[in-house]
Amino acid sequence: MAMTKQEKLDAKAEKAYAKKHKRKYKLTPGDIIFNILNYAFFGIFTISCIFPFYYIFINTISNRSAVARGDVTLYPIGFNLQNYADILKANDVFRAFGVSFARTLIGTVLMVIATGFIAYLVTKQEMWHRKFWYRFLIITMYFNAGIIPWYMNMSMLGLTGHFAAYIIPGIVAPYNIILVKTYIESIPAELEESAFMDGAGYMTVFTKIVWPLSKPILATIAIFGAVGHWNSFTDSLILMQNTPKLYTLQHLLYNYLNQASNLGAAMTGGNAAAAASAMENVLNNKVMKYTVAMTSVIPILLVYPFMQRYFEKGIMLGAVKG
Repeated sequence: MAMTKQEKLDAKAEKAYAKKHKRKYKLTPGDIIFNILNYAFFGIFTISCIFPFYYIFINTISNRSAVARGDVTLYPIGFNLQNYADILKANDVFRAFGVSFARTLIGTVLMVIATGFIAYLVTKQEMWHRKFWYRFLIITMYFNAGIIPWYMNMSMLGLTGHFAAYIIPGIVAPYNIILVKTYIESIPAELEESAFMDGAGYMTVFTKIVWPLSKPILATIAIFGAVGHWNSFTDSLILMQNTPKLYTLQHLLYNYLNQASNLGAAMTGGNAAAAASAMENVLNNKVMKYTVAMTSVIPILLVYPFMQRYFEKGIMLGAVKG
């Protein structure tokens, strides 16, 4: 039965009265102390996470002599962008940046496509030996032959000194397959059934229904894959020893770290002129190390904020069922 005009006015007045006289929750002294400690703890934790990046950044834009004296701690001294200008002139840094960017882009795209398709396949009961192949994938998460058999395998496959060594091993990621499989299973089965009734095949259902609906979890694993590819340097260090043109940015940073350490050790002996020259080289390598580190961190810091909402939604929905 529809409400009369008067009844609507009475209901509105009652809501306004209830809102006006609503009892507000009062914080107890224990609540106040808890809030203060909570904010203080997370504030300190946040600062401890941010400060290392801030410290490296202010050293890259400060005067080199001030960096050498250790005067740069909380704010930059002698604003200077020459370090970044030197990075732009360095061919090896540009080349390493290109290699890291290419492996991150290609490796992440192929991993996301393969993971999505494999995860969709293992959700189908009619897949040939579905349980065997799924368990076979899971086993690889727990058993690892070790770095020497891995290197021998990569060598026998002809991937040493080849760009494909960055891409092929990471295409199939079992943990990501588990996340995507769990997410796909949360999609209402009626959507697929209606598509099959209309004559759609598996590829049509996957590309037109499953793939678009799985964007949150696919964005999540894309972040995992991109960060993993961008930060990886072990494969470059082991497989690209004789191929400097395929060094990644992280591998180059590792070389700068070693150069600074070796030059520092050389300063313990020799004459004053040699020590002064070594000191200058150590300083240049230290500043270059900071600059390359910032260059390698900035791309991930720029990408993550745009993917965060997909990351949070995807990781939560992908963890509902096992």
